[in-house]
Amino acid sequence: MGDHKEPGFATLSIHAGAQPDPATNARATPIYQTTSYVFNDADHAAALFGLKEFGNIYTRITNPTTAVLEERVAALEGGAAALAVASGHSAQLLTMHMLMQPGDNFVAARKLYGGSINQFGHAFRNFGWEVRWADPADPQDFAAQIDERTKAVYIESLANPGGTFVDIAAIAEVAHSHDLPLIVDNTMATPYLVRPIEHGADIVLHSLTKFLGGHGNSMGGILVDGGTFDWSKQGRYPMLSEPRAEYNNLVLHEAFGNLAFALGARVLSLRDLGPAISPFNAFMLATGIETLPLRMQRHCDNALAVASWLKDQDTVGWVSYPGLADDQNHALQQRYSPKGAGAVFTFGLRGGYEAGKSFVEGLELFSHLANIGDTRSLVIHPASTTHAQLTPEQQIAAGAGPDVVRLSVGIEDVHDLIADIGQALGKIDG
Repeated sequence: MGDHKEPGFATLSIHAGAQPDPATNARATPIYQTTSYVFNDADHAAALFGLKEFGNIYTRITNPTTAVLEERVAALEGGAAALAVASGHSAQLLTMHMLMQPGDNFVAARKLYGGSINQFGHAFRNFGWEVRWADPADPQDFAAQIDERTKAVYIESLANPGGTFVDIAAIAEVAHSHDLPLIVDNTMATPYLVRPIEHGADIVLHSLTKFLGGHGNSMGGILVDGGTFDWSKQGRYPMLSEPRAEYNNLVLHEAFGNLAFALGARVLSLRDLGPAISPFNAFMLATGIETLPLRMQRHCDNALAVASWLKDQDTVGWVSYPGLADDQNHALQQRYSPKGAGAVFTFGLRGGYEAGKSFVEGLELFSHLANIGDTRSLVIHPASTTHAQLTPEQQIAAGAGPDVVRLSVGIEDVHDLIADIGQALGKIDG
């Protein structure tokens, strides 16, 4: 790279973490489809198992293909290290497993992906972990929920399904004033639009299944350690601050500094809970990331055009897209994501619940399914699908009321997308 020491985002998307294969000189990262690795000798094996040396033991814990994916996402987010796992839900589980003990709680924004609300509010109870909900538009609401057993604050940078930006820096200030890490799910924005660590986040999560992979063909999740949080406070985070019997009483934060959280999540949480990503999926996701900046800009441009058109339709009651100049979230979008407002947004149909169901059934080019972040345009009616398990009050609080339709706008020709929406709207009563 000569004297140019800071590669650009597009360059990192292609090259970060990768090099020609040392065995074959293959330019593309190989798929290391193996379960395990031969040790050089007994001392080498002992050093690996004792965390005295880094290397490969078993693909549940490390894999060379997965390592490229981890280094690439860490570089794009500006983090110290990353851990790729089987899904976004797995990344959330391992993150909380590192931070929480039975009886602990964390404070989360009310406006989250419906699956996260379900995981936090139900599955996490089996571990003795409590979630407390706060209004993402009111940082002081987070402060009001914090007590001596609170271990983290959790938000999405760009909320799903509402497509609204959150004031990351303001909430980070609240978290840090209480000596708590801020966890940010950056799935919807991706580091192309928002880099939460630059605004105070300590841990960044992604469902790699969505925009980073980008093609709707591979599952994965990742946690990125910003390397910014001090885990040394005795008793607060025992997985990191107290001796670990599994590793001859090693104290992770003392031994590994700003890599401690990501490494701990690997050698304690992933090792024992086991939601490993497959090497093939890691290969597919790393390949998808190579075109991330091109895809995300097209997603944003198309979404803005579709949202602008929808505002003028009689059957549409409202459109919530921060890229629109009159949107109440526009100022935050301009502050945190000047390149664009993302691909996902919601709008409301005047006909309510039944109109929403009729609309998604009438589309032809948009695919009706429970995903976002595909090259293809996608649609869902959250109240009858992803958020159906919530009460009507919870649905409305999450931005998924009965009239809401969520679009994930793809990278097709935008005039084709608008034509498809137009014909579907024509099939319902306003």
